[in-house]
Amino acid sequence: MERTGRHAFLVGSGIALTRLAGLLRTSIFLHFFGLSPQSDAFNAALRIPNFLQNIFGEGALSASFIPVYSHLLAAGDRQEADRVAGAIGAILALTTAVLVTIGVLTTPWLIDLIAPGFTDPVRRTLTIRLVRILFPGVGMLVPSAWCLGILNSHRKFFLAYTAPLAWNAAMIVTLVAFGGTDLSRLAVILAWGSVIGSALQFGVQLPMVLRLARHLRLSLDTHSAHVREVLRNFVPVFFSRGVVQISAYVDNWLASMLPVGAVAGLFSSQLLYTLPVSLFGGAVSAAELPAMSSALGAKAEVEAYLRGRLNRGLRQIAFFIVPSAMGFLAMGGVITAALFQTGRFGHSDSDYVWGILAGGAIGLLASTLGRLYASVYYALRDTRTPLRFAVIRIALTAALGYVCALHVPHWIGIPAKWGVAGLTASAGVAGWVEFTLLRLTLNRRIGRTGLPFTFVARLWIAAALAAAAGWAVKLALGHHFPKLAAVPILGAYGIVYFGATYLLAIEECVAILQRFLRRP
Repeated sequence: MERTGRHAFLVGSGIALTRLAGLLRTSIFLHFFGLSPQSDAFNAALRIPNFLQNIFGEGALSASFIPVYSHLLAAGDRQEADRVAGAIGAILALTTAVLVTIGVLTTPWLIDLIAPGFTDPVRRTLTIRLVRILFPGVGMLVPSAWCLGILNSHRKFFLAYTAPLAWNAAMIVTLVAFGGTDLSRLAVILAWGSVIGSALQFGVQLPMVLRLARHLRLSLDTHSAHVREVLRNFVPVFFSRGVVQISAYVDNWLASMLPVGAVAGLFSSQLLYTLPVSLFGGAVSAAELPAMSSALGAKAEVEAYLRGRLNRGLRQIAFFIVPSAMGFLAMGGVITAALFQTGRFGHSDSDYVWGILAGGAIGLLASTLGRLYASVYYALRDTRTPLRFAVIRIALTAALGYVCALHVPHWIGIPAKWGVAGLTASAGVAGWVEFTLLRLTLNRRIGRTGLPFTFVARLWIAAALAAAAGWAVKLALGHHFPKLAAVPILGAYGIVYFGATYLLAIEECVAILQRFLRRP
Protein backbone atom coordinates (compact mmCIF):
# COMPACT_ATOMS: atom_id res chain seq x y z
CA MET A 1 0.00 0.00 0.00
CA GLU A 2 1.36 3.41 -1.00
CA ARG A 3 2.26 5.46 2.04
CA THR A 4 0.98 9.02 1.80
CA GLY A 5 2.11 10.33 5.19
CA ARG A 6 5.04 12.17 3.62
CA HIS A 7 2.81 13.44 0.82
CA ALA A 8 0.25 14.72 3.31
CA PHE A 9 3.06 16.41 5.22
CA LEU A 10 4.27 18.14 2.05
CA VAL A 11 0.74 19.27 1.18
CA GLY A 12 0.19 20.42 4.76
CA SER A 13 3.49 22.29 4.81
CA GLY A 14 2.68 24.05 1.56
CA ILE A 15 -0.80 24.95 2.71
CA ALA A 16 0.54 26.11 6.10
CA LEU A 17 3.03 28.49 4.49
CA THR A 18 0.37 29.83 2.13
CA ARG A 19 -2.20 30.27 4.89
CA LEU A 20 0.30 31.99 7.16
CA ALA A 21 1.07 34.38 4.35
CA GLY A 22 -2.68 34.87 3.92
CA LEU A 23 -3.08 35.68 7.60
CA LEU A 24 -0.24 38.21 7.36
CA ARG A 25 -1.87 39.73 4.29
CA THR A 26 -5.23 39.97 6.06
CA SER A 27 -3.69 41.46 9.18
CA ILE A 28 -2.00 44.20 7.13
CA PHE A 29 -5.21 44.71 5.14
CA LEU A 30 -7.31 45.14 8.30
CA HIS A 31 -4.70 47.48 9.75
CA PHE A 32 -5.35 49.91 6.90
CA PHE A 33 -9.01 49.17 6.11
CA GLY A 34 -10.58 47.89 9.37
CA LEU A 35 -14.27 46.98 8.90
CA SER A 36 -14.89 50.02 6.69
CA PRO A 37 -17.19 50.28 3.63
CA GLN A 38 -14.09 49.97 1.41
CA SER A 39 -13.16 46.79 3.27
CA ASP A 40 -16.63 45.38 2.57
CA ALA A 41 -16.32 46.30 -1.12
CA PHE A 42 -12.88 44.72 -1.60
CA ASN A 43 -13.77 41.50 0.20
CA ALA A 44 -17.00 41.15 -1.77
CA ALA A 45 -15.15 41.72 -5.05
CA LEU A 46 -12.43 39.24 -4.09
CA ARG A 47 -15.04 36.49 -3.82
CA ILE A 48 -14.92 35.88 -7.58
CA PRO A 49 -11.21 34.99 -7.97
CA ASN A 50 -11.26 33.18 -4.62
CA PHE A 51 -14.28 31.17 -5.70
CA LEU A 52 -12.77 30.13 -9.04
CA GLN A 53 -9.37 29.36 -7.53
CA ASN A 54 -10.83 27.20 -4.77
CA ILE A 55 -13.39 25.42 -6.86
CA PHE A 56 -10.97 24.68 -9.72
CA GLY A 57 -7.81 24.20 -7.68
CA GLU A 58 -9.21 22.17 -4.81
CA GLY A 59 -12.52 21.16 -6.31
CA ALA A 60 -13.92 20.32 -9.71
CA LEU A 61 -10.72 20.18 -11.74
CA SER A 62 -8.76 18.18 -9.16
CA ALA A 63 -11.55 15.70 -8.48
CA SER A 64 -12.44 15.11 -12.16
CA PHE A 65 -8.98 15.35 -13.74
CA ILE A 66 -6.63 13.78 -11.16
CA PRO A 67 -8.38 10.34 -10.95
CA VAL A 68 -8.19 9.89 -14.75
CA TYR A 69 -4.68 11.33 -15.14
CA SER A 70 -3.27 9.42 -12.13
CA HIS A 71 -4.79 6.14 -13.33
CA LEU A 72 -3.13 6.55 -16.74
CA LEU A 73 0.22 7.27 -15.07
CA ALA A 74 -0.17 4.21 -12.81
CA ALA A 75 -0.90 2.08 -15.89
CA GLY A 76 2.29 3.37 -17.54
CA ASP A 77 0.56 5.21 -20.38
CA ARG A 78 2.32 8.56 -20.00
CA GLN A 79 1.72 9.63 -23.58
CA GLU A 80 -2.06 9.30 -23.26
CA ALA A 81 -1.90 10.96 -19.83
CA ASP A 82 -0.14 13.99 -21.31
CA ARG A 83 -2.57 14.04 -24.22
CA VAL A 84 -5.44 14.28 -21.75
CA ALA A 85 -3.64 17.02 -19.82
CA GLY A 86 -3.07 19.02 -23.00
CA ALA A 87 -6.70 18.75 -24.06
CA ILE A 88 -7.99 19.79 -20.64
CA GLY A 89 -5.52 22.69 -20.55
CA ALA A 90 -6.69 23.99 -23.92
CA ILE A 91 -10.37 23.64 -23.00
CA LEU A 92 -9.75 25.50 -19.74
CA ALA A 93 -7.91 28.29 -21.54
CA LEU A 94 -10.82 28.80 -23.92
CA THR A 95 -13.38 28.58 -21.14
CA THR A 96 -11.46 31.06 -19.02
CA ALA A 97 -11.26 33.59 -21.85
CA VAL A 98 -15.03 33.41 -22.25
CA LEU A 99 -15.60 33.71 -18.48
CA VAL A 100 -13.37 36.77 -18.19
CA THR A 101 -15.07 38.50 -21.11
CA ILE A 102 -18.55 37.81 -19.78
CA GLY A 103 -17.51 38.82 -16.26
CA VAL A 104 -16.15 42.20 -17.31
CA LEU A 105 -19.21 42.98 -19.45
CA THR A 106 -21.80 41.92 -16.86
CA THR A 107 -20.17 43.23 -13.69
CA PRO A 108 -23.03 45.55 -12.60
CA TRP A 109 -25.44 42.62 -12.70
CA LEU A 110 -22.95 40.35 -10.91
CA ILE A 111 -22.90 42.78 -8.01
CA ASP A 112 -26.61 42.17 -7.52
CA LEU A 113 -25.79 38.46 -7.19
CA ILE A 114 -22.71 38.91 -4.99
CA ALA A 115 -23.84 41.71 -2.70
CA PRO A 116 -27.45 42.82 -3.28
CA GLY A 117 -27.37 44.72 0.00
CA PHE A 118 -24.74 47.14 -1.30
CA THR A 119 -27.22 49.86 -2.19
CA ASP A 120 -25.08 52.75 -0.92
CA PRO A 121 -23.01 54.40 -3.68
CA VAL A 122 -19.63 54.00 -1.95
CA ARG A 123 -19.70 50.24 -1.66
CA ARG A 124 -21.59 49.48 -4.88
CA THR A 125 -19.55 51.73 -7.21
CA LEU A 126 -16.23 50.62 -5.73
CA THR A 127 -17.17 46.93 -5.84
CA ILE A 128 -18.08 47.18 -9.55
CA ARG A 129 -14.74 48.79 -10.34
CA LEU A 130 -12.79 46.24 -8.33
CA VAL A 131 -14.53 43.23 -9.89
CA ARG A 132 -13.68 44.49 -13.39
CA ILE A 133 -10.02 44.75 -12.42
CA LEU A 134 -9.89 41.39 -10.66
CA PHE A 135 -11.49 39.34 -13.45
CA PRO A 136 -8.35 39.18 -15.67
CA GLY A 137 -6.57 37.62 -12.71
CA VAL A 138 -9.01 34.73 -12.99
CA GLY A 139 -7.41 34.02 -16.35
CA MET A 140 -4.24 33.06 -14.48
CA LEU A 141 -5.80 31.31 -11.48
CA VAL A 142 -7.66 28.71 -13.55
CA PRO A 143 -4.59 27.44 -15.47
CA SER A 144 -2.76 27.56 -12.15
CA ALA A 145 -5.28 25.00 -10.91
CA TRP A 146 -4.56 22.87 -14.01
CA CYS A 147 -0.87 22.93 -13.07
CA LEU A 148 -1.79 21.83 -9.55
CA GLY A 149 -3.64 18.78 -10.91
CA ILE A 150 -0.62 17.69 -12.97
CA LEU A 151 1.86 18.29 -10.15
CA ASN A 152 -0.27 16.41 -7.62
CA SER A 153 -0.60 13.42 -9.94
CA HIS A 154 3.19 13.28 -10.20
CA ARG A 155 3.37 13.60 -6.38
CA LYS A 156 5.01 17.05 -6.58
CA PHE A 157 2.80 18.43 -3.84
CA PHE A 158 4.98 21.06 -2.21
CA LEU A 159 5.39 23.32 -5.25
CA ALA A 160 1.69 23.09 -6.11
CA TYR A 161 0.60 24.23 -2.67
CA THR A 162 3.25 26.90 -2.13
CA ALA A 163 2.60 28.64 -5.47
CA PRO A 164 -0.10 30.90 -3.90
CA LEU A 165 2.70 32.45 -1.83
CA ALA A 166 3.46 34.52 -4.92
CA TRP A 167 -0.07 35.93 -4.95
CA ASN A 168 0.03 36.74 -1.24
CA ALA A 169 3.46 38.34 -1.59
CA ALA A 170 2.25 40.63 -4.38
CA MET A 171 -0.70 41.75 -2.24
CA ILE A 172 1.47 42.35 0.84
CA VAL A 173 4.03 44.40 -1.10
CA THR A 174 1.22 46.48 -2.60
CA LEU A 175 -0.31 47.18 0.81
CA VAL A 176 2.99 48.15 2.39
CA ALA A 177 4.02 50.34 -0.54
CA PHE A 178 0.73 52.23 -0.91
CA GLY A 179 -0.85 51.89 2.55
CA GLY A 180 -0.96 55.60 3.30
CA THR A 181 -3.28 56.54 0.43
CA ASP A 182 -7.05 57.14 0.40
CA LEU A 183 -8.89 53.87 1.13
CA SER A 184 -10.86 53.78 -2.14
CA ARG A 185 -7.71 54.41 -4.17
CA LEU A 186 -5.79 51.86 -2.12
CA ALA A 187 -8.47 49.25 -2.85
CA VAL A 188 -8.06 49.83 -6.60
CA ILE A 189 -4.26 49.60 -6.45
CA LEU A 190 -4.54 46.44 -4.37
CA ALA A 191 -6.82 44.87 -6.98
CA TRP A 192 -4.09 45.39 -9.61
CA GLY A 193 -1.61 43.85 -7.18
CA SER A 194 -3.87 40.80 -7.03
CA VAL A 195 -3.81 40.46 -10.83
CA ILE A 196 -0.01 40.58 -10.87
CA GLY A 197 0.10 37.99 -8.08
CA SER A 198 -2.19 35.66 -10.04
CA ALA A 199 0.19 35.73 -13.01
CA LEU A 200 3.14 34.99 -10.71
CA GLN A 201 1.29 32.04 -9.13
CA PHE A 202 0.83 30.43 -12.55
CA GLY A 203 4.34 31.27 -13.70
CA VAL A 204 6.18 29.55 -10.84
CA GLN A 205 4.45 26.21 -11.57
CA LEU A 206 4.67 26.11 -15.35
CA PRO A 207 8.38 25.11 -15.76
CA MET A 208 7.97 22.03 -13.55
CA VAL A 209 4.77 21.03 -15.39
CA LEU A 210 6.55 21.20 -18.76
CA ARG A 211 9.40 19.10 -17.40
CA LEU A 212 7.09 16.39 -16.02
CA ALA A 213 4.63 16.23 -18.93
CA ARG A 214 7.10 15.94 -21.81
CA HIS A 215 4.47 14.89 -24.36
CA LEU A 216 2.18 17.78 -23.46
CA ARG A 217 0.52 19.52 -26.40
CA LEU A 218 -2.37 21.96 -26.04
CA SER A 219 -5.19 20.86 -28.32
CA LEU A 220 -8.99 21.06 -28.27
CA ASP A 221 -9.15 17.27 -28.61
CA THR A 222 -12.37 15.81 -27.23
CA HIS A 223 -12.18 12.51 -29.14
CA SER A 224 -10.30 10.69 -26.39
CA ALA A 225 -12.56 8.68 -24.08
CA HIS A 226 -10.45 9.81 -21.14
CA VAL A 227 -10.92 13.49 -22.00
CA ARG A 228 -14.66 12.97 -22.32
CA GLU A 229 -14.68 11.25 -18.92
CA VAL A 230 -12.99 14.25 -17.30
CA LEU A 231 -15.48 16.63 -18.94
CA ARG A 232 -18.44 14.41 -18.05
CA ASN A 233 -17.41 14.33 -14.40
CA PHE A 234 -16.57 18.01 -14.22
CA VAL A 235 -20.08 19.46 -13.91
CA PRO A 236 -21.35 17.32 -11.01
CA VAL A 237 -18.02 17.65 -9.21
CA PHE A 238 -18.12 21.41 -9.81
CA PHE A 239 -21.24 21.63 -7.67
CA SER A 240 -20.43 18.95 -5.09
CA ARG A 241 -16.81 19.99 -4.40
CA GLY A 242 -17.75 23.64 -4.75
CA VAL A 243 -20.39 23.45 -2.05
CA VAL A 244 -18.18 25.27 0.46
CA GLN A 245 -17.61 28.09 -2.00
CA ILE A 246 -21.27 28.19 -3.03
CA SER A 247 -22.27 28.25 0.62
CA ALA A 248 -19.80 31.09 1.13
CA TYR A 249 -21.51 32.99 -1.66
CA VAL A 250 -24.88 32.46 -0.01
CA ASP A 251 -23.42 33.74 3.25
CA ASN A 252 -21.88 36.76 1.49
CA TRP A 253 -25.18 37.51 -0.25
CA LEU A 254 -27.05 37.52 3.06
CA ALA A 255 -24.29 39.34 4.96
CA SER A 256 -24.46 42.20 2.45
CA MET A 257 -27.97 42.93 3.79
CA LEU A 258 -26.60 43.40 7.32
CA PRO A 259 -24.93 46.55 8.73
CA VAL A 260 -21.55 47.80 7.45
CA GLY A 261 -18.69 45.54 8.51
CA ALA A 262 -20.62 42.25 8.26
CA VAL A 263 -19.07 41.21 4.93
CA ALA A 264 -15.53 42.09 6.04
CA GLY A 265 -16.06 40.35 9.39
CA LEU A 266 -17.38 37.23 7.65
CA PHE A 267 -14.43 37.18 5.25
CA SER A 268 -11.92 37.49 8.11
CA SER A 269 -13.55 34.67 10.09
CA GLN A 270 -13.69 32.41 7.03
CA LEU A 271 -9.97 32.90 6.50
CA LEU A 272 -9.41 31.42 9.97
CA TYR A 273 -12.12 28.77 9.57
CA THR A 274 -10.70 27.44 6.32
CA LEU A 275 -7.17 27.23 7.73
CA PRO A 276 -7.62 23.86 9.52
CA VAL A 277 -9.97 22.63 6.78
CA SER A 278 -7.26 23.11 4.16
CA LEU A 279 -4.29 22.41 6.39
CA PHE A 280 -5.52 19.05 7.70
CA GLY A 281 -8.54 17.96 5.68
CA GLY A 282 -7.19 19.38 2.42
CA ALA A 283 -3.71 17.95 2.99
CA VAL A 284 -4.92 14.42 3.69
CA SER A 285 -7.55 14.49 0.92
CA ALA A 286 -5.12 15.86 -1.66
CA ALA A 287 -2.54 13.21 -0.83
CA GLU A 288 -5.07 10.37 -0.73
CA LEU A 289 -6.97 11.13 -3.95
CA PRO A 290 -4.16 10.12 -6.36
CA ALA A 291 -3.37 7.05 -4.23
CA MET A 292 -7.02 5.95 -4.05
CA SER A 293 -7.48 6.59 -7.77
CA SER A 294 -4.49 4.37 -8.56
CA ALA A 295 -5.99 1.31 -6.81
CA LEU A 296 -5.98 -1.79 -9.02
CA GLY A 297 -7.38 -5.29 -8.42
CA ALA A 298 -10.63 -7.13 -7.80
CA LYS A 299 -13.67 -5.24 -6.46
CA ALA A 300 -13.32 -6.65 -2.93
CA GLU A 301 -9.62 -5.81 -2.85
CA VAL A 302 -10.23 -2.22 -3.97
CA GLU A 303 -13.00 -1.77 -1.39
CA ALA A 304 -10.81 -3.08 1.44
CA TYR A 305 -7.98 -0.82 0.26
CA LEU A 306 -10.27 2.21 0.25
CA ARG A 307 -11.71 1.42 3.70
CA GLY A 308 -8.23 1.17 5.18
CA ARG A 309 -7.06 4.45 3.66
CA LEU A 310 -10.28 6.25 4.56
CA ASN A 311 -10.39 5.19 8.20
CA ARG A 312 -6.74 6.03 8.74
CA GLY A 313 -7.23 9.43 7.11
CA LEU A 314 -10.31 10.17 9.23
CA ARG A 315 -8.35 9.60 12.42
CA GLN A 316 -5.52 11.85 11.27
CA ILE A 317 -7.97 14.63 10.38
CA ALA A 318 -10.02 14.38 13.59
CA PHE A 319 -6.91 14.51 15.78
CA PHE A 320 -6.23 18.05 14.56
CA ILE A 321 -9.73 19.31 13.74
CA VAL A 322 -11.31 18.62 17.15
CA PRO A 323 -8.86 20.93 19.00
CA SER A 324 -9.22 23.47 16.17
CA ALA A 325 -13.00 23.58 16.66
CA MET A 326 -12.66 23.83 20.44
CA GLY A 327 -10.00 26.50 20.00
CA PHE A 328 -12.30 28.61 17.83
CA LEU A 329 -15.11 28.29 20.37
CA ALA A 330 -13.11 28.94 23.53
CA MET A 331 -9.98 30.78 22.34
CA GLY A 332 -11.35 32.61 19.30
CA GLY A 333 -11.05 36.02 20.92
CA VAL A 334 -7.38 35.42 21.71
CA ILE A 335 -6.71 34.25 18.14
CA THR A 336 -8.46 37.14 16.39
CA ALA A 337 -6.89 39.76 18.69
CA ALA A 338 -3.40 38.32 18.17
CA LEU A 339 -3.74 38.20 14.38
CA PHE A 340 -5.86 41.19 13.47
CA GLN A 341 -6.13 43.73 16.32
CA THR A 342 -4.14 46.67 15.02
CA GLY A 343 -4.75 50.06 13.40
CA ARG A 344 -8.40 50.49 12.41
CA PHE A 345 -9.26 46.99 13.69
CA GLY A 346 -10.02 47.32 17.43
CA HIS A 347 -10.96 45.13 20.40
CA SER A 348 -14.70 45.18 19.63
CA ASP A 349 -13.94 44.08 16.07
CA SER A 350 -11.94 41.12 17.45
CA ASP A 351 -14.88 40.02 19.58
CA TYR A 352 -17.21 40.41 16.59
CA VAL A 353 -15.08 38.15 14.38
CA TRP A 354 -14.77 35.68 17.28
CA GLY A 355 -18.56 35.38 17.43
CA ILE A 356 -18.72 34.68 13.70
CA LEU A 357 -15.88 32.16 13.99
CA ALA A 358 -17.56 30.36 16.91
CA GLY A 359 -20.64 29.82 14.75
CA GLY A 360 -18.52 28.21 12.05
CA ALA A 361 -16.83 25.91 14.59
CA ILE A 362 -20.10 23.98 14.92
CA GLY A 363 -19.64 22.30 11.54
CA LEU A 364 -15.84 22.31 11.29
CA LEU A 365 -15.35 18.59 11.95
CA ALA A 366 -18.17 17.52 9.61
CA SER A 367 -17.00 19.72 6.74
CA THR A 368 -13.42 18.50 7.00
CA LEU A 369 -14.23 14.78 7.28
CA GLY A 370 -16.72 15.18 4.45
CA ARG A 371 -13.91 16.24 2.09
CA LEU A 372 -12.18 12.89 2.55
CA TYR A 373 -15.44 10.95 2.10
CA ALA A 374 -16.06 12.85 -1.14
CA SER A 375 -12.55 11.91 -2.33
CA VAL A 376 -13.44 8.23 -2.02
CA TYR A 377 -16.46 8.72 -4.28
CA TYR A 378 -14.29 10.53 -6.83
CA ALA A 379 -11.70 7.74 -6.70
CA LEU A 380 -14.58 5.34 -7.53
CA ARG A 381 -15.47 7.65 -10.46
CA ASP A 382 -18.81 8.45 -8.81
CA THR A 383 -19.47 12.19 -9.01
CA ARG A 384 -23.25 12.06 -8.85
CA THR A 385 -23.71 10.97 -5.25
CA PRO A 386 -21.68 13.82 -3.69
CA LEU A 387 -23.54 16.22 -5.97
CA ARG A 388 -26.95 15.19 -4.64
CA PHE A 389 -25.84 15.69 -1.05
CA ALA A 390 -24.13 18.98 -1.90
CA VAL A 391 -27.42 20.31 -3.28
CA ILE A 392 -29.12 19.38 -0.01
CA ARG A 393 -26.42 21.20 1.93
CA ILE A 394 -26.73 24.35 -0.17
CA ALA A 395 -30.51 24.39 0.21
CA LEU A 396 -30.27 23.97 3.99
CA THR A 397 -27.56 26.64 4.23
CA ALA A 398 -29.67 29.13 2.32
CA ALA A 399 -32.91 28.43 4.22
CA LEU A 400 -31.40 28.31 7.71
CA GLY A 401 -29.06 31.21 6.97
CA TYR A 402 -31.91 33.44 5.82
CA VAL A 403 -33.82 32.87 9.04
CA CYS A 404 -30.83 33.01 11.39
CA ALA A 405 -29.23 36.08 9.79
CA LEU A 406 -32.17 38.31 9.01
CA HIS A 407 -34.80 37.36 11.59
CA VAL A 408 -33.36 35.64 14.69
CA PRO A 409 -31.45 38.73 15.96
CA HIS A 410 -34.71 40.72 15.90
CA TRP A 411 -36.62 37.92 17.61
CA ILE A 412 -34.16 37.62 20.52
CA GLY A 413 -33.40 41.35 20.77
CA ILE A 414 -29.73 41.58 19.80
CA PRO A 415 -28.06 43.95 17.27
CA ALA A 416 -28.67 43.03 13.63
CA LYS A 417 -24.94 42.76 12.89
CA TRP A 418 -24.79 39.52 14.90
CA GLY A 419 -26.94 37.84 12.27
CA VAL A 420 -23.71 36.94 10.47
CA ALA A 421 -22.87 34.54 13.33
CA GLY A 422 -26.19 32.84 12.60
CA LEU A 423 -25.01 32.38 9.01
CA THR A 424 -21.91 30.45 9.99
CA ALA A 425 -23.80 28.37 12.57
CA SER A 426 -26.50 27.39 10.06
CA ALA A 427 -23.82 26.42 7.52
CA GLY A 428 -22.32 24.17 10.19
CA VAL A 429 -25.62 22.38 10.79
CA ALA A 430 -26.01 21.83 7.03
CA GLY A 431 -22.46 20.44 6.94
CA TRP A 432 -23.35 17.76 9.47
CA VAL A 433 -26.33 16.70 7.37
CA GLU A 434 -24.16 16.36 4.26
CA PHE A 435 -21.46 14.43 6.13
CA THR A 436 -23.99 11.97 7.55
CA LEU A 437 -25.45 11.27 4.12
CA LEU A 438 -22.01 10.78 2.57
CA ARG A 439 -20.97 8.33 5.27
CA LEU A 440 -24.16 6.25 5.35
CA THR A 441 -24.26 5.87 1.58
CA LEU A 442 -20.59 4.94 1.27
CA ASN A 443 -20.88 2.40 4.07
CA ARG A 444 -23.57 0.59 2.11
CA ARG A 445 -21.25 0.51 -0.87
CA ILE A 446 -17.80 -0.48 0.45
CA GLY A 447 -18.47 -1.59 4.02
CA ARG A 448 -18.35 0.02 7.44
CA THR A 449 -16.23 3.15 7.78
CA GLY A 450 -15.98 5.96 10.30
CA LEU A 451 -14.48 6.94 13.63
CA PRO A 452 -15.08 4.95 16.82
CA PHE A 453 -17.17 6.86 19.37
CA THR A 454 -14.60 6.32 22.13
CA PHE A 455 -11.85 7.81 19.96
CA VAL A 456 -13.84 10.98 19.24
CA ALA A 457 -14.94 11.29 22.88
CA ARG A 458 -11.34 11.14 24.09
CA LEU A 459 -10.37 13.87 21.64
CA TRP A 460 -13.13 16.18 22.88
CA ILE A 461 -12.22 15.51 26.51
CA ALA A 462 -8.60 16.39 25.80
CA ALA A 463 -9.65 19.55 23.94
CA ALA A 464 -11.93 20.62 26.81
CA LEU A 465 -9.08 20.19 29.32
CA ALA A 466 -6.83 22.21 27.03
CA ALA A 467 -9.42 24.99 26.80
CA ALA A 468 -9.69 25.12 30.60
CA ALA A 469 -5.91 25.46 30.84
CA GLY A 470 -5.88 28.21 28.21
CA TRP A 471 -8.59 30.16 30.03
CA ALA A 472 -6.73 29.83 33.32
CA VAL A 473 -3.66 31.44 31.75
CA LYS A 474 -5.85 34.09 30.08
CA LEU A 475 -7.49 35.08 33.37
CA ALA A 476 -4.12 35.23 35.08
CA LEU A 477 -2.67 37.55 32.43
CA GLY A 478 -5.67 39.83 32.06
CA HIS A 479 -6.51 41.82 28.91
CA HIS A 480 -3.22 43.63 28.45
CA PHE A 481 -0.98 43.13 25.40
CA PRO A 482 -3.26 40.69 23.51
CA LYS A 483 -0.65 39.85 20.87
CA LEU A 484 1.97 38.87 23.45
CA ALA A 485 -0.52 37.11 25.74
CA ALA A 486 -1.60 34.83 22.90
CA VAL A 487 1.72 32.97 23.04
CA PRO A 488 1.40 31.57 26.61
CA ILE A 489 -2.40 31.14 26.32
CA LEU A 490 -2.33 29.16 23.09
CA GLY A 491 0.90 27.48 24.15
CA ALA A 492 -0.81 26.14 27.28
CA TYR A 493 -3.75 25.02 25.14
CA GLY A 494 -1.51 23.04 22.78
CA ILE A 495 0.67 21.51 25.48
CA VAL A 496 -2.29 20.31 27.54
CA TYR A 497 -4.04 18.89 24.45
CA PHE A 498 -1.00 16.86 23.41
CA GLY A 499 -0.37 15.79 27.00
CA ALA A 500 -3.97 14.70 27.51
CA THR A 501 -4.16 12.77 24.21
CA TYR A 502 -0.90 11.05 25.08
CA LEU A 503 -2.24 9.98 28.49
CA LEU A 504 -5.48 8.87 26.84
CA ALA A 505 -3.43 6.63 24.52
CA ILE A 506 -4.38 8.32 21.24
CA GLU A 507 -2.20 6.57 18.66
CA GLU A 508 -1.83 9.63 16.46
CA CYS A 509 -0.39 11.67 19.34
CA VAL A 510 2.00 8.90 20.35
CA ALA A 511 3.23 8.59 16.76
CA ILE A 512 3.81 12.35 16.43
CA LEU A 513 5.66 12.62 19.73
CA GLN A 514 7.81 9.58 18.94
CA ARG A 515 8.71 11.07 15.56
CA PHE A 516 9.85 14.34 17.12
CA LEU A 517 11.59 12.79 20.12
CA ARG A 518 13.34 10.06 18.12
CA ARG A 519 17.09 10.50 18.15
CA PRO A 520 18.95 10.26 14.82
